[in-house]
Amino acid sequence: MAKTVIIRLTCSGNRTGPFDITDNLGTVLGTDITKQNLIDGYTVSVADAVTQIVITSAGKCTNAITVNIGTATIEQLAALPYVECNTASLWRHLTDVVNYNKYYGNVEPYIIEYPFAYQSYDEILQNIKDYSKVFNYLPILDGVFNDNAQIAVDNQWFNKAVLYNNQQSTGILELVPKPMHNLKQYLAYPIYNEFSKTITYTKSDNFYQYNTFWGLVKNKTLPLFTTSCESLSVDKLVNQVNMDYGKRSFKKEPLRAKDLKVRHILDNSSIAHIVSQFIVAPSQISYK
Repeated sequence: MAKTVIIRLTCSGNRTGPFDITDNLGTVLGTDITKQNLIDGYTVSVADAVTQIVITSAGKCTNAITVNIGTATIEQLAALPYVECNTASLWRHLTDVVNYNKYYGNVEPYIIEYPFAYQSYDEILQNIKDYSKVFNYLPILDGVFNDNAQIAVDNQWFNKAVLYNNQQSTGILELVPKPMHNLKQYLAYPIYNEFSKTITYTKSDNFYQYNTFWGLVKNKTLPLFTTSCESLSVDKLVNQVNMDYGKRSFKKEPLRAKDLKVRHILDNSSIAHIVSQFIVAPSQISYK
């Protein structure tokens, strides 16, 4: 036999959700259920032996509650109000030297943007050379921090870049280390993805360098970026609808303007400590 259970959310924080729902027997009743679905009432069918429902927030703020199955009339269920309840909690930061851009158990993007302004002529960007020091810190077993428990690495750096001016943008460039001593693998780049382009970077004379980029904007009358609705800390997101990540064999538009912005992003790792020094963007004057 089976019974019908209606799950309604009466209190939650504004950063909770989506939710996964299981019962006390381990049966999955739903995944990625939105908060609004639970506020309106989410109906599931369970076995008679089930006595509890487990609701787990699968978003950044993870939490789980277990609720006993009870009985209520339709009127009582409809009268249950929803209240947004954000509870304060105390978190300690900078207690783990191994991890950097990691907060509340999540890797958050480390973003740095460099502006360049040219003189009277438009200039064409040729490549990017970035002087950064990248360190990995070793676990400290005795709990006493020391500056010597670190190593400098050559194969870790920013994993994304966006180069743009007022009318041009490269879209998302995914950066990977250049394959060493493997010509076949190296010739596979650039890789054209649906919402990005993967290119290689090298480290030479302590400079991280990359090129293989061009303008990908479809329509210059549409915005290059959109606003994030997730966090006010994110000032812009690439407008992917306006980017063409195809091969563009005969339409590789060089970045040409009187200004340039280089945006570097690290969002796939928290163990790399990047000490940014300075950046060089070699260009040549474009006469017209």
